[in-house]
Amino acid sequence: MHSRRQWIKFAAAAVSVVWLCIAATPAMSADKVTVFAAASLKNALDAANAAWESEGGGQAVASYAASSALAKQIESGAPADIFISADLDWMDYVAKKNLIKADTRSKLLGNRIVLVAAKDQAKPVEIAKGFNLAALLGDGKLAMGEVKSVPAGKYGKAALESLGVWTSVEAKVAGAESVRAALALVSRGEAPYGIVYQTDVTADPGVAVVGTFPSDSHPPIIYPIAILAESKNPAAAAYLAFLKSEKAAHFFTDQGFTILK
Repeated sequence: MHSRRQWIKFAAAAVSVVWLCIAATPAMSADKVTVFAAASLKNALDAANAAWESEGGGQAVASYAASSALAKQIESGAPADIFISADLDWMDYVAKKNLIKADTRSKLLGNRIVLVAAKDQAKPVEIAKGFNLAALLGDGKLAMGEVKSVPAGKYGKAALESLGVWTSVEAKVAGAESVRAALALVSRGEAPYGIVYQTDVTADPGVAVVGTFPSDSHPPIIYPIAILAESKNPAAAAYLAFLKSEKAAHFFTDQGFTILK
């Protein structure tokens, strides 16, 4: 009888432990914030996420890609809590499909686009109306994000059109799946020049800025942020507030972003 009572107590304790573990699992999962972020944010956001975690905010896991690819993944039901796009168009795309919580949307960051070359071959280029980019490229390619979908590519094409040189270089464009992929083409010597964000240059010591596109030659570069409609994570709002706080600002400004209010 004594051993039977002990067995019953042991079984009850085991059941209690199992239920405690089950009850704790959702809360633990909710602490992890999943972020879909434009590829150009990687260095800055990795640093911000590390700070968020070290200060007890929980784990933040970022998936980086072109904003177009991320928006399509969100549309297909990929699970995430936060979306940070490199342009307004792709945030508008998911917003029109009711895939974000509209009241959480705001403009987070600004950026610039620049012309880059391999560091050991970098010479200043004056970017102005009608500048002879085609001659600079020679038989080489101009690395850019895909101009129909990748925000950096769209900004770059708009700038080249505004400056009157797009038609002379269109056939030389090497469209990349993301701005970081375009940067890599220049760094590896596969393209003599590329158009990327100013902030990307800090990520690759093999490239250097040779010219900056006038800000009025393309639409303003704006990175919007929002919580996704399907997110049930209570930590998402706190994480978004952290990214917009003064405490997180330097992670972005250190990489060359501007803070939008």
